[in-house]
Amino acid sequence: MASSMQNNRVSPPGYCVCCRTCNMWCWRAFKWFPVLLIVCIVTWSYYAYVIQLCIFTVESTILKCVYLVLYHILLIMFVWSYWRTIFADVKPIPEKYKLPEAELEKLLSADTEDAQRTILENFAKDLPIVTRTMSGSVRYCNRCVLVKPDRAHHCSICSRCVLKMDHHCPWVNNCVCFHNYKFFMLFLGYALLYCLFVMSTCLPYFIKFWKGDFGTSASAGRYHIVFAFFVALMFAISLGSLFGYHCYLVAHNRTTLEAFRAPMFRGGADKNGFSVGVYNNFKEVFGNSPNLWMVPVFTSLGDGCEFPVRREHRLQTFTTPQETHGYESMGTTRSSVEIGHESERWRLCPRRGRTVPQIV
Repeated sequence: MASSMQNNRVSPPGYCVCCRTCNMWCWRAFKWFPVLLIVCIVTWSYYAYVIQLCIFTVESTILKCVYLVLYHILLIMFVWSYWRTIFADVKPIPEKYKLPEAELEKLLSADTEDAQRTILENFAKDLPIVTRTMSGSVRYCNRCVLVKPDRAHHCSICSRCVLKMDHHCPWVNNCVCFHNYKFFMLFLGYALLYCLFVMSTCLPYFIKFWKGDFGTSASAGRYHIVFAFFVALMFAISLGSLFGYHCYLVAHNRTTLEAFRAPMFRGGADKNGFSVGVYNNFKEVFGNSPNLWMVPVFTSLGDGCEFPVRREHRLQTFTTPQETHGYESMGTTRSSVEIGHESERWRLCPRRGRTVPQIV
């Protein structure tokens, strides 16, 4: 562990600054390729659906208006959610989690793992964290030089620690995390509805094409319509499975990383450690206002550092505050100092088996 604290990387001989800068910009440009591909597909689908289907193929004026209105509503919500997912303001880890220079020097000069663990434990005793590593020590990132908040992980692609990291998605060129998870869910949902709508409205004309009763006036655009049907079908299948999986994760208050490796608490690993009920889990992502649940504006509860936990873990570092409304009613993280003061004011009544206030 002592060697892992060293985060200085030595460049190979002859590796000039210009080459490093060129590689960095080429890598940044390459990461936008999946996003550009999605934009091109959506742009072409607009032409195929609006121009070729609605304007040149559909004969009923009323049907044209209905198709165009519904299509543009879904398109706007889909593009809006996609935009917010890509360009969400992913805030950095708060400064209180970063080690000061003095603490970092002591950590780097420590000779044993036990000494390093003690330094991290002393630094993190006032931080609201409940999760640990597999060995039971404080979760520490040697690249970012900070103690990781609960559910935060280091993204090797973004080269930073991210709050409540779910995964890094190349299709949005961003980490799916606390600050854009709601936008990501809405993006998947509206994209699925968009594909299902295009597929269902193109289906009658797709059947006419195979029956040879498509009409000569629209023969030039029928291939766009048929291709739009197949593309919508293909994306609907993949989006449906992905959206269903993330609905499952939201219902159980898990991230993709936590689904593969359960978070470790002081009492052991618990894949449902952050689950506080399906409805509360849903509100943690989408907020308290039902009017804004389906709108891509940020309404997620909390700050991304502190999360409600189940009762058995709350007994260690969680207490339920007096307020019974909003996010706080689920239980908030308390530091070890606050828990110590709390325990001085409360004692267990041996006769009734419940806590009663005492003055000490």
